[in-house]
Amino acid sequence: MSVDSKRSGAEMATAFKDVFPVLLAIVPFGMVYGTVAAGDGLDMLQIVGFSASVFAGASQLAALQLIGIGAPVWSVLLTVLALNFRHILYSASVGRHIRHFPNAAKGLAFFFLVDPTFGAAEARAARVELTKRYYFVYGVSLYVCWLASSILGGVFGSFIEDPAVYGIDFVLPVYFLALVMTFRTRRTFWPVASASAIASIAIYWTVGPPWHVTFGALAGVGVAAVMPVRNLAGTAVEAEAKALETRL
Repeated sequence: MSVDSKRSGAEMATAFKDVFPVLLAIVPFGMVYGTVAAGDGLDMLQIVGFSASVFAGASQLAALQLIGIGAPVWSVLLTVLALNFRHILYSASVGRHIRHFPNAAKGLAFFFLVDPTFGAAEARAARVELTKRYYFVYGVSLYVCWLASSILGGVFGSFIEDPAVYGIDFVLPVYFLALVMTFRTRRTFWPVASASAIASIAIYWTVGPPWHVTFGALAGVGVAAVMPVRNLAGTAVEAEAKALETRL
């Protein structure tokens, strides 16, 4: 077996290992979506088509809730836009790490760029080069699992009369909290997270959802933008200097 083949196999194994715990959370989340969609009268083709084209659990559930109460189309679209606004920020960040991807692969990579993929890509890029093999094994695994769990929810979800009894309705906030806490060791984490939380809570109680998601994210971005970066740059320069001295 060649060195490249061994490296490729190792990257795939690492991607599967990293994504497996996330898949365990995705399955109940997808089943909740399938259950709600079936309860709102969507047939299996609509349930799967919605998941395949949108691939955003929080937005799909929010859209179903609005459709269920008879909200106008513009309101549904605006809500989905507000909830998915964070993906613009994700794309800007991950785009730095996939510049070496071919253009077609970049477009496909952005389609698979959901919350867990963003977290995994950033964590991977902080250690080694983010490769197509790692990224797409991780992203496609999530995508296939999301479709499969949506189908399971649509088929068997009708047997669950009240998801709250089993705590399934709490999957989403736990999932987002776990994703955010993966960045807790970064120097800017607590100022950014605190600003985002305060703004989000304030908007939630004054304006209401879904705008607390968008403005909470913007508050965090604003704090991160004004924080000084010279210390980080200085640390990087010092580390490089020490490494150079060691080599010499």
